[in-house]
Amino acid sequence: MQTSFSLKQLANPDIAESDKILRACVHCGFCTATCPTYVLLGDELDSPRGRIYLIKDMLESGRRATREVVKHIDRCLSCLSCMTTCPSGVHYMHLVDHGRAHIEKTYRRPLIQKAMRAFLAAVLPNPKLLRIFSFAGYVAKPLAPLAALLGMKPVAAMLKLARLPAKPEPKERRVYPATGERKGRVALLTGCANQVLAPSINAATIRVLNRLGIEVVVPQDEGCCGSLVLHMGREHRAHIQAKANIDAWIAEADGEGLDAVIINASGCGTTVKDYGFMLRSDSAYADKAKRISALARDISEYLATVTLPAPAAPAGLKVAYHGACSLQHGQRIVRQPKELLASMGYTVSDIPEGHLCCGSAGTYNILHSDIALKLRDRKIANIDRLAPDVIAAGNIGCIAQIASGTGIPVIHPVELIDWAAGGPRPAGVRDRVRAETIATRQIGSNADATLVTSN
Repeated sequence: MQTSFSLKQLANPDIAESDKILRACVHCGFCTATCPTYVLLGDELDSPRGRIYLIKDMLESGRRATREVVKHIDRCLSCLSCMTTCPSGVHYMHLVDHGRAHIEKTYRRPLIQKAMRAFLAAVLPNPKLLRIFSFAGYVAKPLAPLAALLGMKPVAAMLKLARLPAKPEPKERRVYPATGERKGRVALLTGCANQVLAPSINAATIRVLNRLGIEVVVPQDEGCCGSLVLHMGREHRAHIQAKANIDAWIAEADGEGLDAVIINASGCGTTVKDYGFMLRSDSAYADKAKRISALARDISEYLATVTLPAPAAPAGLKVAYHGACSLQHGQRIVRQPKELLASMGYTVSDIPEGHLCCGSAGTYNILHSDIALKLRDRKIANIDRLAPDVIAAGNIGCIAQIASGTGIPVIHPVELIDWAAGGPRPAGVRDRVRAETIATRQIGSNADATLVTSN
């Protein structure tokens, strides 16, 4: 793709980077076949190729973003499926993030839309506020249909997704010692949503690592990874959050040392692994950011490098594996979660059209609930074809999104690994297996009987 940025524009490192990305695009259109919004809407401007043209024109001209451009850029899920498909290696993620930052600086959104985005940017990264509003949303959940009837779609979407929050976790630095001889030491990003909506994921992660002889530390000052606000165009805020985490983890690395920074929410992992790029122009943080990005590991990625113990109890469940977009496209981690689950006795199946997003995408299922619901329902229809006992997904956003439309339990892979290794049975799995056993299943072996009644 030819570009026409001026020398003055190219002196800006962000423009220079976007220019390089744009020039890599050869207009082939392979990305359109795997783009969820293009598959649903059939509009070229709602494909990666179309958005690339829009961003190119916007940046080259230096003009304020227009309503039409904002509509199509906002509709992008940042699922990054296009990057997996692209034969030219176009780094669409960095380009669309730059486009969104330009939109945030130059476009005046309607007041209601602006207020909703500000609310989400303030609440979701803050566990204390998220806990308060999650409880309020859970109580008000029956009012979701009324909110939708009144045209308050983002509010209705939030109410439908609302979960009863967990108790607050301690704020001080925590260390979870290894069982037996210490063989390694890692930091765990407990995340914003995980600790409020699904603390069982963090607990299972710690148990699995401790059993393997890995000490786990949760630094006091770590916080949101920055991804939620970054994808809303609030680049400066994202950098502040990234720097706080970098300082917390560098202190541990320079203290007792760290083998890895473990992340069990793949959306966060994609962003933390990009800290080196995000802060490349910051002389005080560039080198530290690169160190942290190099240490960042998804929990499945890390467990794939060690030897897991044999299952403590037979699993035998049929698992439909949902590859979160941020994991399979953002981090290119595809086989490890499935291989780990299979090694622990589960029967793992790929979901048809597994490359397509479930519609979660951070705040997308709130701000663009119509498209998100279509993607969710398409995903669930494909899952139903497999008739699984459980759905495994490595990101809290995907878990909440898919669970909002199905009765099949949606569980993080690390919880299933923990259960097979002797940990507690995930609550949703227990309920479903008991119900199915009473209704339809014939227990044909002692192993199956142990599965249903143990833990």
